[in-house]
Amino acid sequence: MKRRKRQPKQPKELVRRNNKKKKMLVKVYGAAVQGIDATIVTIEVNSSRGIKFFLVGLPDSAVKESHERILSALQVNGYKFPTSQIVINMAPADIRKEGSSYDLPLAIGILAAAKTVSNEKLSRYLIIGELSLDGSLQPIKGALPIAISAREQGFEGFILPKQNAREAAVVNNLHIYGVENIKEVIEFFNEERTLEPTVVNTREEFYEHQYNFPYDFADVKGQESVKRALEVAAAGGHNLIMVGAPGSGKSMMAKRLPGILPPLSLGESLETTKIHSVAGKLGKDTSLIATRPFRSPHHTISQVAMVGGGSNPQPGEISLAHNGVLFLDELPEFNRSVLEVLRQPLEDRHISISRAKYSLDYPASFMMVASMNPCPCGYYNHPTKACVCNPGQVQRYLNRISGPLLDRIDIQIEIVPVPFEKISETQQSESSAAIRERVIKARKIQEQRFANHPGVYCNAQMESRLLHLYAQPDEQGLALLRIAMTRLNLSARAYDRILKVARTIADLEHSKQVTSPHLAEAISYRNLDREGWAG
Repeated sequence: MKRRKRQPKQPKELVRRNNKKKKMLVKVYGAAVQGIDATIVTIEVNSSRGIKFFLVGLPDSAVKESHERILSALQVNGYKFPTSQIVINMAPADIRKEGSSYDLPLAIGILAAAKTVSNEKLSRYLIIGELSLDGSLQPIKGALPIAISAREQGFEGFILPKQNAREAAVVNNLHIYGVENIKEVIEFFNEERTLEPTVVNTREEFYEHQYNFPYDFADVKGQESVKRALEVAAAGGHNLIMVGAPGSGKSMMAKRLPGILPPLSLGESLETTKIHSVAGKLGKDTSLIATRPFRSPHHTISQVAMVGGGSNPQPGEISLAHNGVLFLDELPEFNRSVLEVLRQPLEDRHISISRAKYSLDYPASFMMVASMNPCPCGYYNHPTKACVCNPGQVQRYLNRISGPLLDRIDIQIEIVPVPFEKISETQQSESSAAIRERVIKARKIQEQRFANHPGVYCNAQMESRLLHLYAQPDEQGLALLRIAMTRLNLSARAYDRILKVARTIADLEHSKQVTSPHLAEAISYRNLDREGWAG
């Protein structure tokens, strides 16, 4: 019987080297945006013998396609894609990874697993970016919420496309490195290049651009009553609708409304910027949104575009108008179902979107301003032009706006065309800055009033209980209100709205008590509740 030859023992150094080769698991960190917040994604890359490429962890089609983009980017920049088997896991696996912003962290992880990139500093940095075929980086969505999440999780720095660097640099205590090409990132981790962090003086930039408005009320001739109604609306946060003939100045006045609203606080600005960042609406090299947003969607807009959602969830127009103005021009032309979905956000000031695959919550605290013609031809109640519509047509046109939606609009103002004498005047009207000063003073009174009432910041948000506390009229005012309700055939829903608006008018005049002149002006802002306008 032959004796089996014993295999010669391998030298200890060779065994140690082979063990080292087996240890090729590398972790890189990216992020997934959900709603207006971000979740850190751990990208685990394992390189072993074989020729296959596996990508797991609930990636969508765009993430799966990253293999081809990474391959091209590396080849163009003189790097070889590993010939070994690559297995990549994106954890947590229950969150869907969407979009092409994972290209850069995936590429760095693959190169680190192949020992082309040093992995010593990888755990200290969050990496995000979309690769072009030549290795250059394209801008991403959601840089600001990702930067906030990176700081909360204790990362030292955040590497992202240069176009998004200023947006992310708003976050302090985090080094932001804007890069233009994958080669810069590879050389940075290999200690062959030093990246300069992007620094933004947040407060300086914010306060510098806080009063940059393209439109001013000084350019508006006449229409003093409408300007007053807009001032009251801005002071109390009231929703408003303007009814008037074509060319009477409805859109022109609405565009000037953000210029008289109180300036954004730093916290409001950050929240507004986060929403626009997630939606990809921030301009190049933009840091913070310093002025209140003004959104004016076309009347052909769909429900999803208005409230948000979709297969790849995005904030809708009501969320993009958060802390600002949503202007609905030609209100009756909007699809009725689109208008009806506004009812809940107008009350709750946020929108919850629940679908089979996800559930998201977007903020939606906006001031709704609408405009409409009084009838299909546009000249009902016009001082000089005759209306060609019959009464049934006028009624059907007005009935396109439901009662529950109209119930959420505090101020209804009729606009008449400006006479020639006013148009030809050379003297400028009162500026937006002067009106804004009065509005800010009225808002400060409301802040003090509602300091002990969480969730209430302005008069428009008052409920019946608070109305009894802060907007109870005197005997003379109650008598006037009783007469108005009877003679003008005002609807029952108009009662609370009149008291809210009257409280705001009193605040503008620094009056503690709501008196009959305040009520008289508030009653004059209920045009659509009068007989002959809406049934």
